[in-house]
Amino acid sequence: MTDRVREILGWYRSDNPGVLKNLHALMSTGRLAGTGKFVILPVDQGFEHGPARSFAKNAAGYDPRYHFELAIDSGCNAYAAPLGFLEAGAAEFAGRIPTILKVNNSDSLMKGEDPCPAVTATVDDALRLGCAAIGYTIYPGSSARNEMYEQLRELILEGKAVGLPTVVWSYPRGSSLSKDGETAIDVVAYGAHIACELGAHIVKVKPPTAHVEQKDAKKVYESEGIKIDTLADRVRHVVQSCFNGRRIVIFSGGVAKGTDEVLEECRQINAGGGLGSIIGRNSFQRPKKEGVELLKKIMDIYAA
Repeated sequence: MTDRVREILGWYRSDNPGVLKNLHALMSTGRLAGTGKFVILPVDQGFEHGPARSFAKNAAGYDPRYHFELAIDSGCNAYAAPLGFLEAGAAEFAGRIPTILKVNNSDSLMKGEDPCPAVTATVDDALRLGCAAIGYTIYPGSSARNEMYEQLRELILEGKAVGLPTVVWSYPRGSSLSKDGETAIDVVAYGAHIACELGAHIVKVKPPTAHVEQKDAKKVYESEGIKIDTLADRVRHVVQSCFNGRRIVIFSGGVAKGTDEVLEECRQINAGGGLGSIIGRNSFQRPKKEGVELLKKIMDIYAA
């Protein structure tokens, strides 16, 4: 165990040895092993957006086994997916990479301003499949947020009881927020803090913009001179909002974009103290060789 991994595990002293063992496994796998940094492959887009939107650009991605191979070949810390995708490869790839079971999901067939995902898997499923963690999405700003928070607390307690940490996707969204507000710096930082307060071990958020959504928050950002000009500044503030950096905070890759843009975003995240990226569409929608090369370049940034 490296000093950095030992330091990060020290942030979670209230947790049992099983949770710490699995956090250690996530930080001891792949090309970033021992650094305390993360690059995770998430493939929940088929459920969330539909198969054609997710996999038609690279038809190999229709096969769940492809994503296990991509995560392993590139040296990711872990692979995250919903129940069906993990079941399709869990036995074949058992022990080769830590997996994270996404236990709630939404689909895009029903449009609504206030999302509320369904719970689609259980902690028992995660144990059966040999997972190292569970994952759950909350939508701060949705009118259904309290239901999500209550479900999450129960799942976190169940996970902790059997040694499984929880990764929380915190994506502010709902009728109380503007479209720009979903990625506003004050809102992203608030959503990340909420995830920490609910007991998340790892928090995943979108890279924040310089927009400030809430009027009351804007007054404080201006009066206290909180720096938000660059993405690195904004990442630093989000990390600070997560118990002054005493929680693992990683950032999503977002919509498909060019290689240079992806890499520059990761440089800014790293400069701001973010502990890594969770990169889906920007890796698996490319031919496999290109996807592996991109993920390795991202890891090189975080290893520096």
